[in-house]
Amino acid sequence: MPAQTISLKRARRFRKALTPSELGLWLRLKNHQLGGFHFRRQHPVGPYILDFYCAAAKLAVEIDGYSHGVGDAVAHDRHRDAWLLEQGITTFRIGIELAKDAEVAAATVLEVVRRLAPSTASRSPSPAARERS
Repeated sequence: MPAQTISLKRARRFRKALTPSELGLWLRLKNHQLGGFHFRRQHPVGPYILDFYCAAAKLAVEIDGYSHGVGDAVAHDRHRDAWLLEQGITTFRIGIELAKDAEVAAATVLEVVRRLAPSTASRSPSPAARERS
């Protein structure tokens, strides 16, 4: 089975099993709610699956649990971030403690997205988001 097919299947499985912190942030990112920007969750890129991805800013948003700061995880994350950067994707890591407050995490992500996608910083909400208002 090709690696791309495996990644897609894993991403689909991960979308159904979000952690509480991922779910809290996703509820604020989905449907263009965050500054009008479009985000994907559990988005496969090459051999990796990104927690969240904004194509307009070429930004990967990763929620790092406690295990990311120990052992081989640090080197793995550095390698992964370097590979993504080679693809033109910047990685923004949110520690689990910050991610527990989804409002603060979302506001922080919005600052980063606006900095990376300045030409689209004044996006208006999508028609679907306007209808909900």
